[in-house]
Amino acid sequence: MQTGDSTSFHLDSVLPNSMNIEFSNFWLIFYNVSRRGFRKTPKKIEPQKVETEKTAQNDLVSSVNQTSKSSLTPMLEEPVLSNSASLSFRRLVKPFVFTVGFTGTSFGMAAIWQYETLKSRVQSYFNDLRLDWLEKHQPPKAGDIRKQVNQWWNSLTEGQRTVTGIIAVNALVFCLWRIPSMQWTMVKYFTSNPASKTLCLPMVLSTFSHYSFFHMAANMYVLWSFSSSIVSLLGQEQFMAVYLSAGVISTFTSYLYKTGTGRLGASLGASGAIMAVLAAVCSKMPEAKLAIILLPMFTFTASSALKAIIAMDTAGLILGWRFFDHAAHLGGALFGIWYIFHGHELIWKNREPLVKLWHDLRNKGPGTGGNGPT
Repeated sequence: MQTGDSTSFHLDSVLPNSMNIEFSNFWLIFYNVSRRGFRKTPKKIEPQKVETEKTAQNDLVSSVNQTSKSSLTPMLEEPVLSNSASLSFRRLVKPFVFTVGFTGTSFGMAAIWQYETLKSRVQSYFNDLRLDWLEKHQPPKAGDIRKQVNQWWNSLTEGQRTVTGIIAVNALVFCLWRIPSMQWTMVKYFTSNPASKTLCLPMVLSTFSHYSFFHMAANMYVLWSFSSSIVSLLGQEQFMAVYLSAGVISTFTSYLYKTGTGRLGASLGASGAIMAVLAAVCSKMPEAKLAIILLPMFTFTASSALKAIIAMDTAGLILGWRFFDHAAHLGGALFGIWYIFHGHELIWKNREPLVKLWHDLRNKGPGTGGNGPT
């Protein structure tokens, strides 16, 4: 969705995003493929109940395999995993603590990562100069594939290089969905459902999970398109913290909505995190011109596009639409907006005490007397 230029980008960066960012058709702006959750078979249970549980599980896998072939699949009918009509909000205390802890840890690790990156760049500066000089004075090797790969890699923007790892992980998880013996593991850990017994880990893993190839390809294309703009705004370390945190926060928002309404379906995909990226870029550059990839003659501002997306998802929540996970989309978008206007000041700009603590710990070692090199 981003053109590579930090002040203007095309909505060729905004292909139909199977999860939540499709500008080409506003009724398809968000596509959240949903999956049923499942309940583990109790170890001790009556034979008849075991038979019923196995039948329900087989139906679930069958329905997932049938409906997920399309990249635009409505939310499946949710299974009832308890006798009560709705789940208690008390079940969400642990996911809430996990969300806060994971977000704090993500930004803390990003601050340390940035410190280590800067330190490494300073230390390797002269080594890089020497290697560049040697490479220039060595005859080129014919058919050197490694060199060609390096040239391609160096031609990418910092943002594109940053999201390459994310795309690779999503592709790996997509392949795991194709392994029959992995189906139950994938449903349990790579789909998020407030009715599931496993609540926290899926909040992270489902962000990298896509069952439909179109779903994954569209989401990753959108991420790739916006990568240069968002990384130029935040830097790769801060971007990764925002992306991972947005994935968990959007999932928790979905948990809240589903628990409150009793619609206990499962979801997966990167839409919530990508919505945060989209919202952050549009909030920072509201006058940037966007264009639909198939209709480049029609342009609109980033702020208008963001307002339309938020309005659509808000309507989806109010009217009870179940084609998309509107709560997750809104959670990601609102987090992205909040971070640009307030979160950056409150979180990232106050990382200095942590970095100083890490610096002191890192430079304390045997033989230094507690005073390492500065």
